[in-house]
Amino acid sequence: MASVETVAVTMARTLRGLGVAAPPDASVAYAAALAEVGLARRSSVYWAGRATLVRRPEDVPAYDRAFAAVFEPGRSDVGEVDEPAVESITVLVDGEDDDAPAPATEEPVDGPVLTLRWSDREVLRSKDFARCTVDELDEAHRLMADLRLVGARRRSRRLRPSDRQRGPLDLGATTRRALRTGGEPLRTVHRQAGDRPRRVVLLCDVSGSMESYARALVRFAHVAVSGRSNVEVFTLGTRCTRITRQLRSRDPDAALDAAAGVVDDWSGGTRLGEGLRTFNDTWGVRGLARGAVVVILSDGWDRGDPAVLGEQVRRLQRVAHRLVWVNPLKASPGFAPIARGMAAALPHVDELVEGHSLASLEALAEVIAR
Repeated sequence: MASVETVAVTMARTLRGLGVAAPPDASVAYAAALAEVGLARRSSVYWAGRATLVRRPEDVPAYDRAFAAVFEPGRSDVGEVDEPAVESITVLVDGEDDDAPAPATEEPVDGPVLTLRWSDREVLRSKDFARCTVDELDEAHRLMADLRLVGARRRSRRLRPSDRQRGPLDLGATTRRALRTGGEPLRTVHRQAGDRPRRVVLLCDVSGSMESYARALVRFAHVAVSGRSNVEVFTLGTRCTRITRQLRSRDPDAALDAAAGVVDDWSGGTRLGEGLRTFNDTWGVRGLARGAVVVILSDGWDRGDPAVLGEQVRRLQRVAHRLVWVNPLKASPGFAPIARGMAAALPHVDELVEGHSLASLEALAEVIAR
């Protein structure tokens, strides 16, 4: 009597000859099943192969014919399985432009057509700004215009009408409504506290070490300012410069040119601690950063005293609602906040996030809105 391995290999070879896929792992599984059930009972042998060699319902007839050919070679109804008709499928690779007309020389095709669509925008969203070409950066800047930056909500002191019968009573509105019903206040009007978005303060490092990311991050700041939300933008290098007014132009190129015109330390040295001290003393601690979501966009490389940077970040964190540090290098493999400035500031930062790509800036917008 043939061994279970011989039977399994013979069945798999016969199935492959009839056009049924029978991979080696299926033959091994069939041999293991035969070792359990044995070769004495034909029904057990049949169902063991049916469970291990057949992957699709449409392959059952071919399996039956292969089983008969191996175990009942004298049967006259076992023959070659007809070759399946090969169906021609046309694959069309289409881009994003749905309205693009088909080429005039395109010939009509017979049979089914499979259309595959691709989008280079998904690749661009995750690509590091430092590795983008000039054209890719321009496209990323255009896509960045769809971002909406809104600060986290906070309770407002101003009351607004409430649809529910709770909260302080609005006597004026209740009296006016009672005049419509003969002076009887059948329904009272109440007020409730509203909410409004917090101010967002962006502090963007434009020093030489941030040259690969500074322009994209300032473009992100322009999108936030031009969205008419409560956003303030400053640059940090060897000094602190306020550029909110320059970024209010609807034209992004004109806005960035205007900002570059007032920032004298663009692509220069880095003294983050001194720049933050200027911001805290002149604008931040006095009120601009109080209760705001403050975002520092920097790689943390600082030539100044790290103790000064740590102290100024601590001052800023004490008055801000949340302090978020955006480091484009965080996405690098093996990143660790070991730069002197980054290490000094990290204990006082509420959240450290990436900022190297369009997708990371979209995630940053969600962090700011929380």
